[in-house]
Amino acid sequence: MFALVDAVAFYASAEKVFDPTIRKRPVVVLTNNDGCICAVSPEARKLNIPKFEPYFKLKNYLNQHNVVVRSSNYELYADLSSRMMNVISRFSDNQHIYSIDESFLQFTGFKSIINDWHQYGQDIRLAVWRETKLPVGVGFGITPTLAKAANHAAKKLDGFNGVAVIDDPISAKAILQRMAVTDVWGIGGRLGKKLNLMRINTAWDLAQQSPKHMRKQFSVVVERTIEELNGKTCLAWDEVKQDKQEIFSTRSFGERITNISDLRAALVTHSSIVSRKLRQQASLTKRLVIFAHSSIHEDNFYKRSFLYDFSVPTNDSRVMANAVSEVLPQIFSNGVRFYKAGIGAFELVTEQYMQPDLFTPSKDNKLLMSSIDSINKIFGKGTIRLASEQQSQRWSMKREFLSRRYTTRWSDIPVISC
Repeated sequence: MFALVDAVAFYASAEKVFDPTIRKRPVVVLTNNDGCICAVSPEARKLNIPKFEPYFKLKNYLNQHNVVVRSSNYELYADLSSRMMNVISRFSDNQHIYSIDESFLQFTGFKSIINDWHQYGQDIRLAVWRETKLPVGVGFGITPTLAKAANHAAKKLDGFNGVAVIDDPISAKAILQRMAVTDVWGIGGRLGKKLNLMRINTAWDLAQQSPKHMRKQFSVVVERTIEELNGKTCLAWDEVKQDKQEIFSTRSFGERITNISDLRAALVTHSSIVSRKLRQQASLTKRLVIFAHSSIHEDNFYKRSFLYDFSVPTNDSRVMANAVSEVLPQIFSNGVRFYKAGIGAFELVTEQYMQPDLFTPSKDNKLLMSSIDSINKIFGKGTIRLASEQQSQRWSMKREFLSRRYTTRWSDIPVISC
């Protein structure tokens, strides 16, 4: 048996943990730079507030209904996620943290111990609520995909009190018939449209298809999904995770950039992030894409990008920063109000099997990069950084509705008056 434990509107719920005054009020959380709505509490969902809509379009509507608006507080969310996962881990000896608010559990040999999966799910929910004040839904299934489907039912279908169980064909049919095919794990919107044209509208419709035939029509992923919907476990989380084939770091600015020094600082900051991620997976890059552009909503939209090829693959922050400085004059233009910039690493190779060049020695200083990474891991990101990186917060991410970092900053620790 598998289980998926998933927080209800995690970002919005996290905002309520240390602020009891908004626990029963509708809450929405915004994306970077307060751009779009990315999380909607159950109370806000009843007001038909859509996700991923620009905030400025819904600002008046939110004010009319006294909706609480918050900027994304990533520090708080990460800490609460860690606490939640620690509580969940006590209920199984095999846990896989799938995302910041989702955790899979596998129960091998638990059948003789757990007689009532519904009650066990309620025990999990109660423990998480008591220790973190985060509401969660729990779905049990005989495969990971069915556990995901049960979790969907527990949170979004009527008739379930936060827990759903799929442990036989009858319970599977009862839930899958009420799920849209796009609600199935791994079936996205684009694929869902193709399946709808084939009159495959529900998860149950998909489960009735021939796995071999659907593999020929689509892919092995669809084949495995159908097998899982029929109770055959095909997916495993303990397989070796593949390294990323591309690594990007991009972000829009809190306020527009108009001078070359600020743009250089932004791009070098992104290059340092990319190089750190390369080192984390022991990869090197042969090619960078460096780009910057103005807002598409402004007149005379401007965008420039440049491909930079390294003679020797690298993951050294200094080498990549020099590449940025070399191409920057070809990207920057006077009079342009830059809105977004970023760096992407392509053609990645592993450090272990990289063939050195006899006539072009590498400029990487592995010992220096290792020392910087170690210090930043202990004392926090940015403790040591390149001098050409961002030093000012003037154009950093805009978060006008940011709540306090209650658990990660001494100045923001909750104060109780007795």
